[in-house]
Amino acid sequence: MNYQQNYDKWIQSEKVDKATKEILATYTEEEKEFRFFAPLSFGTAGLRGTMAPGINGMNAYTVAWATQGFARYILQEGAADKGVVVGRDSRNNSDLFAKIACEVLAANGIKVYAFDDIRPTPVLSFALRFLGAAGGINITASHNPKQYNGYKVYWSDGAQISLEQAETISALIAQTDIFDDVKSCDFDEAVQNGAITMVGPDIDEKFLEAVLGERILPEPLAKAADTLKIVYTPLNGAGYRLVPEALRRMGLKHLYIVDEQMTPDGNFPTVPFPNPELPEVFALGIEKAEQVNSDLIIANDPDADRLGVMARGKNGFEVLTGNQTGALLLDYIITAYKEKGGLPEEPYAIKTIVTSELASAICQQNGVTLHNVLTGFKFIGEVINRYQKEGHGSFLFGYEESYGYLKGTHALDKDAVVASVLVCDMAAYYRAKNMTLCDALEALYQKYGFYRELTENIYMEGLDGLTRMKALMDTMRQNPPIDFDGDTVTEIRDYKTGLITDLATGATAPTGLPESNVLYYRTENDNVVVIRPSGTEPKIKVYLLLHADEPKEAEAKMAAYQKIVNSWTK
Repeated sequence: MNYQQNYDKWIQSEKVDKATKEILATYTEEEKEFRFFAPLSFGTAGLRGTMAPGINGMNAYTVAWATQGFARYILQEGAADKGVVVGRDSRNNSDLFAKIACEVLAANGIKVYAFDDIRPTPVLSFALRFLGAAGGINITASHNPKQYNGYKVYWSDGAQISLEQAETISALIAQTDIFDDVKSCDFDEAVQNGAITMVGPDIDEKFLEAVLGERILPEPLAKAADTLKIVYTPLNGAGYRLVPEALRRMGLKHLYIVDEQMTPDGNFPTVPFPNPELPEVFALGIEKAEQVNSDLIIANDPDADRLGVMARGKNGFEVLTGNQTGALLLDYIITAYKEKGGLPEEPYAIKTIVTSELASAICQQNGVTLHNVLTGFKFIGEVINRYQKEGHGSFLFGYEESYGYLKGTHALDKDAVVASVLVCDMAAYYRAKNMTLCDALEALYQKYGFYRELTENIYMEGLDGLTRMKALMDTMRQNPPIDFDGDTVTEIRDYKTGLITDLATGATAPTGLPESNVLYYRTENDNVVVIRPSGTEPKIKVYLLLHADEPKEAEAKMAAYQKIVNSWTK
């Protein structure tokens, strides 16, 4: 059907409520086309979009539609009795969408475990592993602005679904009529008859036990507990309860909360973007930190799977990027194990291909195998799963530049709760050496080289945005850069074709990773440029992963690379 036919179907359907029809009646022709030309794309991250009526928006009908498709997949797999865990964050309508998902699953005869309140995303991953469930659904849009919501789908291993599963579920959704084929039931009745089981504090206790069990060197924090001061903010999200509880249980005595950002609130009244990657979200945290003379400020995104850190440096509080925090944690974990008695057998770490190459230097020097995977934490989970099935290897740490970290296998998704615990332990460890985390980062650069990373976003919004994004990617494939500021490109990895090409010899080899619309360039000096379309926003993302022997040289190189990237759209 075309967009007008889709629109007419909604406006005429008896199953669409009056309030929704009133909004539909106000749509301009352009809004009709945007909301009804195609449904929200269902991928490995499920669904994500702005909340509005129409097949291209997050609303009660598209959530029920997606859940019916997922229910059909569960039934095909014969996993109805194992059940599905349904969680949610603090966003507007997350409670409604989670309830709808539960009702559809239960109506299809699938056992449902529903959280009794909002929870961090890693708790959902943990819970479905702990309960032996077939899969999970989490209603969250992560760090997007308040007008967004989303629908993440997980499988029994606790990781987000694979590419193949996403394609199968997407096909099942497409075969389902959004109104006539969707089953539902009454939530309260389903709870009463046992079709829906409420999940509460018992799971929280097991989760916290697992998180605190990932600590390696608790002694430094015990010694620093009387003086170490931490400011925490959940940014009005789901981390408001379990993160402070974990920090208190580990022995932190001086934990200060940003009161204005403590209460869960989907309007995120103190920040336009509840994203701990953005320095501006720390404004209230800095005020609190200056008042109490804090050492660190820790922030989570609304579903508490991402962690942002600001550390006190020589000139006040300094932002630690996701790459920097990840490298510090990786080095600390390796160091802590060595001080504890040695690295475990066959140690390995995992990062994404767009994450700093500093991790490569750290792992190489310490005898740790490093795996590079595609963007998305599910790929980190896949590597862990492979090792576990083969029965060998010791997982040390996994992370991505977008502020996601994991130690342990209690969950197979990024976990800001365990990351918060580890950052506090790390701060105490360096405090014992009269060092701040800023000092520790500088020491890391002195040891391994001065690594600099930057992500350039090329926005392509509007109805023709996808077309323009495709055109740029096609251009880069047909006319690839031969050098960056005189640094010759020696290797191109095209993850869409699955080939690595050595430009000196013309020889090719498989990437060994799944197909993805990503281009990767490595230069003769081992600098890396990665280009890919965003999976959740209308933009091309360009990752610059550079290094040099001196900081000024690294900064100059970054400026030159930026200039080249900015020229691509002119």
